[in-house]
Amino acid sequence: MDIPKNCLYSRDHFWIRPEGNEAVIGVTDWAQRELGEIGFVDLPELEEEVDAFVSCGVLESDKAVSDLTSPLSGEVIEVNFDLESSPDQVNEDPYGEGWLFRIEIVNSEQLSALMTPEKYEDYVIDLEVEEE
Repeated sequence: MDIPKNCLYSRDHFWIRPEGNEAVIGVTDWAQRELGEIGFVDLPELEEEVDAFVSCGVLESDKAVSDLTSPLSGEVIEVNFDLESSPDQVNEDPYGEGWLFRIEIVNSEQLSALMTPEKYEDYVIDLEVEEE
């Protein structure tokens, strides 16, 4: 299971990589595998204010349509427009070229509510056991 150590994780399977007062956000490897082949991504707009755990877009796959949520509140300062023409990058490289958007963090205290890589790995293992 691919779980980078430089990220934090939400219970709804989004990762966040803090970089100073900014953060890059994407969907986890586990989630993209569960969703299946991503065919469409609806991302938030530049300068949009997003709230933690509130829908700000959509991920559409061959299996499901899922809400895209941000693990933190903030202002969208960059969007991965490459995903409009190549949404499959979410599947191929979820922690690299498949990133979704970048925000300016408005409340760094929200970081403490997210899971460490080790806790997220335990969380996913528990989910997989429940599915069996």
